[in-house]
Amino acid sequence: MREKVQEIQQQITDFVVETPDQLEQFRVAYVGRKGLIADLFDQLKTLPADDRRAMGQELNALKNLAQEKFNTHQQQLEGVTGRVETAPVDLSLPPAPNQTGTIHPLTLARQRIIEIFERMGFNVVDGPEIETDWYNFTALNFAEDHPAREMQDTFFLEKKETERDDVLLRTHTSNVQIRLMERQQPPIRSIMPGRVYRNEAISARAHCFFHQVEGLYVAENVSFRDLKDTLYHFAKELFGADTQVRFRPSYFPFTEPSAEMDISCEMHKPGVCRICGGSQNVCKGTGWVEILGSGMVDPQVLENCGIDSKKYTGFAFGMGIERIAMLKYRIRDLRLYSENDVRFLRQFTQ
Repeated sequence: MREKVQEIQQQITDFVVETPDQLEQFRVAYVGRKGLIADLFDQLKTLPADDRRAMGQELNALKNLAQEKFNTHQQQLEGVTGRVETAPVDLSLPPAPNQTGTIHPLTLARQRIIEIFERMGFNVVDGPEIETDWYNFTALNFAEDHPAREMQDTFFLEKKETERDDVLLRTHTSNVQIRLMERQQPPIRSIMPGRVYRNEAISARAHCFFHQVEGLYVAENVSFRDLKDTLYHFAKELFGADTQVRFRPSYFPFTEPSAEMDISCEMHKPGVCRICGGSQNVCKGTGWVEILGSGMVDPQVLENCGIDSKKYTGFAFGMGIERIAMLKYRIRDLRLYSENDVRFLRQFTQ
């Protein structure tokens, strides 16, 4: 075996490496796991025990010789390749156009909504998208037989022994309001943007996931007038100073009284809709478009979170970011938001 070691040592010394292909041949023959040196290591166990130690040292020296030669030529070839393959610069060519990306319309709408409410003193709070029944339904006064709890409306991930512990994908960002009120005593003034999920058929007007922004203000002596003034200012800031606002009575399990807020669709000229673009397919010719739901926080919801409802009052509101973006940018198909069509996204370069 010693003669074989000396023979391979001479082969390594004489092997000429000038190209990447020759370097690869050297690696396979001497450095690789199936090379000549690896075969010698396999034969080492057939030697008498007294000879193995000395021969093992010789094989290790041979292996190091091959590895060092491989590393040296590899570095040399990489340096030469990097210098040789660099193409010359033709300064007479015109510059390549700047392919600047665009911000997604949902991100634009979300940033604008957050900006307006932050100027009014609201801070941004986040929460989990995978939630339990307690935070998503029970603590918000949803009845046990409420349709929203059914499988055709909610994505349930795991059913537990008790209904309040069922695991699901949140159907609204109101779960963040409950978690916030559990860990923080009033005053509370926060908004909760985030993605929500509902088991609905995908169409131009509905999707199985979408985005919401909900708001919560809890303190002493908070009134419905505070709610109206806050949302009135928000609508003017978002849609323009000439926007008209109206409130209509409504119902939500977690607010009482409750109201939906509409904004005017018509401009100064009768019949000319700034949102519908003259088609009136959004406002249906009424001149009004609903943008959000709101109301005074139900006292029971406050008590569920450990807040004294006799001392504190509050209001809450929620809106869909997709709907706000559809109205602001005159988008007619909700599916466009998630299709990543470059032609659609490029419209928002400005």
